[in-house]
Amino acid sequence: MKKMSRAALVGAAAVSSVVLVSAPAFAHVSVQPEGAAAKGGYAVVDFKVPNERDNAATTKLEVSFPTDHPLASVMPQPIPGWKAEVTKSKLDKPLEMHGEKITEAVSKVTWTATGSGADKGVQPGYFQKFPVSIGALPTDADELVFKAIQTYDNKEVVRWIEPQQKGEEEPENPAPTLALTAAADDEHGASGASDDDKGDDKEATAASSTSSDSSDSDTTARVLGIVGIVIGAAGVAFGVLAGRRRTTS
Repeated sequence: MKKMSRAALVGAAAVSSVVLVSAPAFAHVSVQPEGAAAKGGYAVVDFKVPNERDNAATTKLEVSFPTDHPLASVMPQPIPGWKAEVTKSKLDKPLEMHGEKITEAVSKVTWTATGSGADKGVQPGYFQKFPVSIGALPTDADELVFKAIQTYDNKEVVRWIEPQQKGEEEPENPAPTLALTAAADDEHGASGASDDDKGDDKEATAASSTSSDSSDSDTTARVLGIVGIVIGAAGVAFGVLAGRRRTTS
């Protein structure tokens, strides 16, 4: 019985290991900030696109921007071998930005590979980051959901458009989601005085310290000078008195 039990356990372990090995570890299009993405501020975010295929290259990426929280400023960073196209749409409700009324916002950014052969697009076994500067980030949301469409050179299309629901497992094709952090002190994400201001303060402090040290040195020199004069005068007086005593005697 013991031998049979051990055999059964070994067989079950072998089956489970086969299942684990054969189960693919799917990567998906995601978005992460370079630093912090503070509410009300600006941020640079990277859309990370892995190639999940062994025999095809990713040659196109389309990212749709949220319409419930439109972003007035969207600027993609140039990437060698890729062409970026920015699409804007009219807003149902204008935005206020730096005292100006914004009537349209970016609704989509499309990247298309422009290379050729093995240098075109994201090849199997690689990934590509697509950086974008965005803002101003909303102050009334904890996250932004983007919908992405990944196209391969064999015409296959993968839609990463399913939002993550709280308390539920990750969907099969999750949409890239950017988590927002607490608002900073100012609209550009600064938390206090600028580096230049801090540098000026340090220089002022150093100058004040140097001035104080110089003043202390001058005072000390003056005191020592007066003490020297007093000692010298006392020495002269002592010499005169001593001479008189000798003459008298």
